Amino acid sequence: MYRHTLSKRAKEGKKKAPCPGLGLFYTLLSAFLFSVGSLFVKKVQDVHAVEISAFRCVFQMLVIIPCLIYRKTGFVGPKGQRVFLLLRGLLGSAAMILLYYAFQTTSLADATVITFSTPVFTSLFACLFLKEKYSPWDALFTVFTITGVILIVRPPFLFGSTAERAGESYSVHLKGTFAAVGHAVFAAVTLVILRKMGKSVDYFLSIWYYVILGLLECVIILCALGEWSLPHCGLDRLFLILIGLFGLGGQVFLTKAIQIEKAGLVALTKTMDVVFAFIFQIIFFNDVPTWWTVGGALCVVASSSGAAFRKWYQSCK
Repeated sequence: MYRHTLSKRAKEGKKKAPCPGLGLFYTLLSAFLFSVGSLFVKKVQDVHAVEISAFRCVFQMLVIIPCLIYRKTGFVGPKGQRVFLLLRGLLGSAAMILLYYAFQTTSLADATVITFSTPVFTSLFACLFLKEKYSPWDALFTVFTITGVILIVRPPFLFGSTAERAGESYSVHLKGTFAAVGHAVFAAVTLVILRKMGKSVDYFLSIWYYVILGLLECVIILCALGEWSLPHCGLDRLFLILIGLFGLGGQVFLTKAIQIEKAGLVALTKTMDVVFAFIFQIIFFNDVPTWWTVGGALCVVASSSGAAFRKWYQSCK
């Protein structure tokens, strides 16, 4: 009996033990796919950021509907969680729209770096809404994030008139920066909502609310702005398809990474997004980031990495 139990446990261990480093490889692949998707968003010239978001929602909807039917989870969700699902859908899609707008109006590196402030905002909102502890370490990470964003924005009242870049309108850069910060804030609130719901809601159902409400939100905004139009260039249409493919692929590999690897290590490896963004910006746009951007990137990545490492260290105790 004892030998049988040991043998059974050994077999289960073999089944559960993934290939060493596979989770980190999935995270690296996810970061690459997300970065390539961001590059395509930047490359699309004649399509509004909201319309890009709408196309991505349609694409993801075509994938999610068969998954929901197969898993028999329904399309509405548990009665007590529907309000949270609605908020998750509305705020998550707003975060996506702001992110695409940031990619179109500011540099790829700047927008990507600022989005990495999401973990810091998540800690703050988790303290406010979930009553989680907000330590002095969290406050320090918040200061680092704010410093990094200031270095990227370079407001004239601190850096003088030289803050304006050659060939780029500072007002447009500022709009893109605020959009990236808005994305980080909305994404953080979305993560807090997901944490609040926990495992009581199926993952695919959460994505379903995200894409269906996101599509509705995009259609309303496009009608209000009068910006709805099919892309004229065949290359832009190809980019829209690739944005959906690479975005979905990045999400799948990130989910698989979290399933088999510790969340802290995944979060640390995901900072490769910033590295890919800098490389793509130099190669495809011939735009070398300034030392201010590099300094801001180091501050933001250090704060997000520090927050992730601290959560991981606490979970190992």
